[in-house]
Amino acid sequence: MGKITIDCSQLPQIRLPSKMTSLELQNRNIPPSLESSQRQSYDRETSHDIAIAEQNLAPADGGIAAWRLLVVAFVFEAFLWGFPLSFGVFQNYYSQQPQFANNPFISIVGTVASGISYLGAPLIIPVIKRYSKYQRHMIWIGWPLCIIGLVAGSFATTLPALIFTQGVMYGICFLIFYYPIISFVNEFWIARRGMAYGILCASSGVSGIVMPFAVEALLAKYGYQTTLRIIAIGLVVLTGPLIPLLKGRLPPSAHTAAGRTNWRALRSPVFWVYCTSNVVQGLGYFFPSLYLPSYATAIGLSATQGALVLALLSVSQVIGQSSFGYLSDKRVPLNLLILTSTLISGLATLALWGLAQSLTALIIFALVYGFFGAGYVAMWARMGSAVSEEPTAALATFSLFCFGKGVGNVAAGPLSAALIQKGVVVGSYGIMRYKSVIVFTGSCMLGSAVSVGAWWVKRKWPRKLL
Repeated sequence: MGKITIDCSQLPQIRLPSKMTSLELQNRNIPPSLESSQRQSYDRETSHDIAIAEQNLAPADGGIAAWRLLVVAFVFEAFLWGFPLSFGVFQNYYSQQPQFANNPFISIVGTVASGISYLGAPLIIPVIKRYSKYQRHMIWIGWPLCIIGLVAGSFATTLPALIFTQGVMYGICFLIFYYPIISFVNEFWIARRGMAYGILCASSGVSGIVMPFAVEALLAKYGYQTTLRIIAIGLVVLTGPLIPLLKGRLPPSAHTAAGRTNWRALRSPVFWVYCTSNVVQGLGYFFPSLYLPSYATAIGLSATQGALVLALLSVSQVIGQSSFGYLSDKRVPLNLLILTSTLISGLATLALWGLAQSLTALIIFALVYGFFGAGYVAMWARMGSAVSEEPTAALATFSLFCFGKGVGNVAAGPLSAALIQKGVVVGSYGIMRYKSVIVFTGSCMLGSAVSVGAWWVKRKWPRKLL
C-alpha cells in the first residue's frame, strides 16, 4: 500500500494532535477489496481528502466536543454501569426473601452482569474496529435492550430467571452499546487519556454515592419487581435524550475497514506481567462491594447503614480513580503506582475489614480500600502505552485488560459460594462467616503487587539478583 504524505507546511491550519489521526483516517477509508495497484491509485486520489478531513477534525485532548463527549460518557457509565456495581444492596434484599433465602448463588446475578461486560471486550473490540461506521447503530441497539432486561427481570420469580435477565441479558446488551462509547473517548483523548479514563472510571463511583440509598429505599417500600421497573424508567429519562450527543471525532468511513486489530501486545513480556497482576487483582477486588452491606447487617447495623458504607466506598473510588488516572499521565513511575494501589488495599482488607466490628471501622476500611483498590483500573491506559506505543493498539490492550478483570468478576460468584461460611460469631475475625472471603481478597491484592514488584525489581537490578 502506498504511503500517504501530507506536506504540513502547505496546510497551516491543520492540527495533528497525535500520530494516530492520519493512520486511522487512512484505515477507515480504504475499501477492503482493492488490489495492490488499485490501492496505490486510491491512495493518491484520497490523500487530499484526508488532509481536508484533518483540517475539519475537532481538537483532541480538549475543546468543547471532547469535553462534551466525556461528560455524556460519564453520565452513561454512572447510571448504566453503576447499576450492576450496586448489586450488593439487591443481594442483601434477595437473601432475605423466602424464594431466594439461603441460596449461596445469589451473588452470581451481579457478577454475571458486570463479568460479561468485561469478558466480552476482546470479542466486541474487533467488531467495532472492522465496522466503525456502525458504532452509533450499536449504541441504539444495546441501550434499549439493557432497559428491557431490567423490565424482564421485574417479572422473574426464580434465581435462574434473575440470572438470565438482570445478569446475562443486561450484561450482553451493555457490552454492545458501551464499547463504541469507549472508542469515541479514545478518538478524542490521546495524550491525556489516563486522565480521561480516570474521570470515566470514577463515574460509577459517583452514582454509587446515591444509588445504594435510592435502591435500598425503593426495595424497602416497593419490593424488587417495582424497583426494577422504576429504575428502567429512570434510565430512559436520564440517558435517552443524551444518545444523539454520542459522536466520534473521526468521520465514519464510507467503506468497511479492512484493518486488523493489533494483538502484538501478546508477544510482550511486559503485557503478561501486567495481565497477571490484573487477573489476580480482579479475583479479589469485587468482594467488598458485594458483601459490605451483608457484613454490616451481620454485625447488627441497619440496612441504611450498610448502604452508607457502600456509598462511602463509592466516594473514595471516585477520588482514587481520578487521582491515579491523573498521576499516571505524569512522570510518576507506573509500577510504583500499581504497587501503591495493590499493597495498601491488600493490607487494609486483612487488617481493617477483618477486624471491623462497628460502623466506624467499616467506614474507615471502605474509604481506604475504595481509594487505593479502585485506582488500579484507572491505570489501564498507561499500562497499554507501556506495552505498545502504537496508538491503534490502545483498544486492543484495553479489551484484554477488561477480559482479565472479567475473569475475576465472574469467578467471584462461585468463589463466594465456596468461601462464605455458615456461622456468624460476632467478635471473631471476619465474624467467622466472612473470614475466608477477607483473607482471599487481601491475598489477591498482595499477590497482584508481588507479580509486578518482583518483575520490576528483577528488571531494575538484574545483576544483584544473580
